[in-house]
Amino acid sequence: MAMIAMPSGHAQESGPSAEKQFRIVRTDVRPVIDGHLDDAVWSVAPVIDDFVVSVPNEGDEPSEYTQVFAAYDSDALYIAARSWTDSPESITAQVLRQGETIFADDDFAIILDPFNNQRSGYFFAVNPNGVREDALYENTTSMEFNWDGIFYAASSMDDEGWTVEVELPFKTLAFDPENDTWGINFLRRTQRIGEMVMWVARNQALNPSVTGAMIGISDVNQGRGLDVVPSVSVRHAQRHEMSLRDTAFDPSIDVFYKITPSLNGSLTVNTDFSATEVDDRQVNLTRFNLFFPEKRDFFLRDTDIFQFGRIAGNQFGEVGFTAASRPSRESGKPFFSRKIGLNAAGLPVDLDYGGKLSGRIGRWDVGALAIRQEAFGGIDATDIVVARGAANVLSESSIGFIATRGDPGSNLDNSVLGVDFRFLNTRLPGGRIVRGDAWYLDSSTEHLAGDSGAFGLGVQMPNPTGWQGGFDLREIQSHYNPALGFVDRRGVRDFNASIGYRYRPREGILRAILAGVDAQQVNLLAGGLQSKIIRLRLLEVEGRLNDELNVDYTRNTEVLYRPFEISPGVVIPADSYSFDQYGFDLRTAGQRTVTVMGGARAGEFFEGDLFNIRTQVSWNASRHFRATAGYDYNEIRLPQGEFETRLLRLRMDLIFSSRWSWVNLVQYDNVSETAGINSRIEWIPAPGREGYIVLNHNMGDMDHDDRFDPISSDLAVKFSYTFRF
Repeated sequence: MAMIAMPSGHAQESGPSAEKQFRIVRTDVRPVIDGHLDDAVWSVAPVIDDFVVSVPNEGDEPSEYTQVFAAYDSDALYIAARSWTDSPESITAQVLRQGETIFADDDFAIILDPFNNQRSGYFFAVNPNGVREDALYENTTSMEFNWDGIFYAASSMDDEGWTVEVELPFKTLAFDPENDTWGINFLRRTQRIGEMVMWVARNQALNPSVTGAMIGISDVNQGRGLDVVPSVSVRHAQRHEMSLRDTAFDPSIDVFYKITPSLNGSLTVNTDFSATEVDDRQVNLTRFNLFFPEKRDFFLRDTDIFQFGRIAGNQFGEVGFTAASRPSRESGKPFFSRKIGLNAAGLPVDLDYGGKLSGRIGRWDVGALAIRQEAFGGIDATDIVVARGAANVLSESSIGFIATRGDPGSNLDNSVLGVDFRFLNTRLPGGRIVRGDAWYLDSSTEHLAGDSGAFGLGVQMPNPTGWQGGFDLREIQSHYNPALGFVDRRGVRDFNASIGYRYRPREGILRAILAGVDAQQVNLLAGGLQSKIIRLRLLEVEGRLNDELNVDYTRNTEVLYRPFEISPGVVIPADSYSFDQYGFDLRTAGQRTVTVMGGARAGEFFEGDLFNIRTQVSWNASRHFRATAGYDYNEIRLPQGEFETRLLRLRMDLIFSSRWSWVNLVQYDNVSETAGINSRIEWIPAPGREGYIVLNHNMGDMDHDDRFDPISSDLAVKFSYTFRF
């Protein structure tokens, strides 16, 4: 039977800030995680049911009733929830494949801040099919959904609604064992009525800065804190044009050890990334770099520790500087792990071994990474080192440093040093939020001297209602060279500004209406303008059921100081160009059987015209089958020539059960004149156990005769198993 740490009862308000708290019960009998709330512990656990609406109208009474229960033992935290509904036949549960995003389904989620520092933590969500989703919080307000932690969950549906049970092993979490109070929040999303309710709701925020308190956790352990993850893969590669074939048997091992409950060490040997999902193709119509996100598990563990200065894309659930492109917002980043283990063409480079130390010591977040990358293509074997530290200051802010050494893409010596300050205050009167950043970096590269620094300064008010805005200024000098980082353009001073107003009607079909203006101006440090964009966000509306429509007008100015070959044989002369464009974007709610994402853009382009149309149509036939077709088309007409770009994506998912699925992706673009097929059979019998059969087959029309010949084929069979001690 369960041991009771306190009498059951509703969560209580506490303290002058009126935040909520509850005292968790301890049990000596682990509940069976089967989605049914018939375990004895749930009858004595505290009942948490004082939820309020977060979306659409924060503070309202929920339309449907929700109860949450919490308990723990020495090994894990257990959370259960019952979600009542008057329309059980309308429960949205389309996703059955583990690893797929579930945000278009009904779901129940937990925001967990084990250090109770309102800066870091975890996000765990489950839909009515028992499909799990998790994320790691970075910089308080952004989330890394590619992170994958081991936790267990099960759900069930009945004629009163649906229930879920979640087990969060302490072996998965980093925490301070001396701290008996954890930050926690719960949310329930009901897609049928477009409502999200939360236990603690403020500023419609979904992050660790908005939590209540869970009191009473003590005497817990993480076992020996050791995870051993051996993997084995068999790969057959064929390069058709050169008639080369190779078959390799590749064992690898990852070891993760909790030196303390809040400090993690990891080791990887003969690292294998053969089961990593392929990148989505992109067509580049600019003269600057593209940005592809990290997807490899080893680098995603504790990735929040290595984040620096909020140099990143839009924060999750917030509006950023939309005039700037994603690569522009990422520019200056001192550490970007995709530079390791991938060559310039995005092909894998073997890693002999690597180690990582990450976690928290007192008020400090600390991280260190060391990797040995094998030699390839005339580049010697490389030793790569990254060190990061940040101390918590004030109530929600931090100050820190970063250092990197090594260049995985050349034989030159390279290092970077930097400091940053990140300010956050989410508790201003009237639900206002202020976020600020200041950072400085300096690189040292062999044969490059002077002009090697970069710095940034910014302030934002990402308020969910009413006025919002901010500015961001960053300077990247001509010789700033973070060999382990990412730079969009050098020798520039980049200024971004944004202001807008969001109105939230209390009734009607619309949930929010926004209008505003964003601007970006990039000047050369040597003098002169490089780019200027003014984007009028004429109308952005969100429907009650999550449909969205955005309409904008953009005024572009681009100065070319040298000719720009935008397409083979099409060269735009050096000059100053100004051009206007109009566009719209549309997204229908993901819970519909047929969903549409897309938009169009038309107008001037340098001295000519541009027409762009992009669309993605998904058919969610059932939770066992879904198909998606995407098409991105550009028609460019310039005095120097005309050309078209086409990017086609076709995807078909067959989901046999929550353990077995077959995912197929075909991508083609007429710029490279190649088509790629990625076919993955996935077997996930339990969290931490995964098996894959992955086929990558590439074909190309290199002689432009409309006949596609095989270029390369790769077949990999991989299985990994996590042993926890």
